[in-house]
Amino acid sequence: MAGAQSCRPPAPDEDVKPFTPEKTKEIVMSLQQPAVFCNMVGNWPALQWNVEYLSAVLEGKKIQFRLGLKTVDLVPQFETSCSYVEATLEEFLAWSCGKPSCLSGPFSCYDYSKYWAYADYKYIARIFEDKPEIFQDVRWSDFGFPGRSGKESTLWIGSEGANTPCHLDSYGCNLVLQVQGRKRWHLFPPGDTSFLYPTRIPYEESSIFSKVNIANPDLKRFPEFRNSTAHVVTLSPGQVLFVPRHWWHYVESIDPVTVSINSWIELDADHEARVEEAITRMLVCAIKSAENPSDGDLWLNPTEVEATSHEINLQYLNKAVSAYLKCQETSVSGQARSSSSGAKQRTNTSCKRKRREAGCEPESCTLLTQKCDFPATKAEELQKIPFGPHLIQVLPQSHKTSVVGAVAVESDGRDLFHENEGEHFGKLQCKRKRLLMSNDCEAAAHQMDSDCSPCTSQTALSTNDLLDCLVNPHVISLVAQLLLERMRV
Repeated sequence: MAGAQSCRPPAPDEDVKPFTPEKTKEIVMSLQQPAVFCNMVGNWPALQWNVEYLSAVLEGKKIQFRLGLKTVDLVPQFETSCSYVEATLEEFLAWSCGKPSCLSGPFSCYDYSKYWAYADYKYIARIFEDKPEIFQDVRWSDFGFPGRSGKESTLWIGSEGANTPCHLDSYGCNLVLQVQGRKRWHLFPPGDTSFLYPTRIPYEESSIFSKVNIANPDLKRFPEFRNSTAHVVTLSPGQVLFVPRHWWHYVESIDPVTVSINSWIELDADHEARVEEAITRMLVCAIKSAENPSDGDLWLNPTEVEATSHEINLQYLNKAVSAYLKCQETSVSGQARSSSSGAKQRTNTSCKRKRREAGCEPESCTLLTQKCDFPATKAEELQKIPFGPHLIQVLPQSHKTSVVGAVAVESDGRDLFHENEGEHFGKLQCKRKRLLMSNDCEAAAHQMDSDCSPCTSQTALSTNDLLDCLVNPHVISLVAQLLLERMRV
């Protein structure tokens, strides 16, 4: 684990950063493991965005909070099982502090000792649309992404216990700034996908959820979870966490009030992921829409507006395929014209969790696009990355330690690379039968057998059992490859 205590905050007027924007971008686009940047945002005005400050800026504007129970069950607390209220940040603060004024407000039905509240995925461009000058408080240009500000970022405000169920993001990589309070991140490499029992129910474009509750795993139902490798870090104010592409993560607020700001960096590699997501949407919508509505299965995540029609989904698939093929042509012609330039990229705005509104097709969804020309980072190449007091690795956790029982440890800033740790960092490692994007059909079948059997005593298969097999990431990847090969002919 990495801890927060190793970071020395710079003086208020200090603008000296350990890495130039160009070097930071090179690091971000080369790393394939989580890492924490320190001393990079000391002069960002966004560091003053605590809840009190944001409450004054929003001037009584109501935002939506998701509420969940603090009690830990064996089943993840998905967004479909949460309650929702509209409230001001002032009302949220009163509730989280236990003030009497909250007894008659929007949180009156929710005892603070039993519930947590989370204003998550709040697009800064939307909630501050009448105050665009505030966008410049967030300066991702220091990380090598000129022009990227709060306008391309999202805001997260939560109380103690607020959490995001374990999932991976289909698109891009992620930069997360902690502003107030602390959050604990549990991250798992892409190779652990089969151990996390992926599911697309509840369905949301760009998010693949785990059926395992990381906070209280049901090892009888999900025995392969024992084989997963958690990388755990407690993120403190002023730190920026880098989450690589396709890393699973479970995130929990561990202080009374937390504020975070993040930005998803889209990659050229996401063009194929958009094809996979379009295939998944077609299948999920077609099969779940055919079910009897009276069954009451809340299969669509609240972030999705509605189940789109087959015609719209087919149109989206064709556009995703066209965008992918166009990107491939551009990449080939670009390589013919120029030599490899390492970390040379263009900027992009993330479409993570973006509702499928008109104009959000694959080709129009990219204000910025990152080139992803890097080969898989090898152990010896990781040695060249400047780990130390300003860039701390998030190391794998000992299997002897319980996943959630971990606490942050102090780092002395030394290089924390382990000599046998390379097995966790390369793309698509085959060690321990990791299956993501594998072509081993027998292994995939074994994974799907375990994924599709909720308990040994259950004999009747459900629609969701079928979907867990049909839209398993491994299967969808194979279908996408076959489809793209067909289009190339």
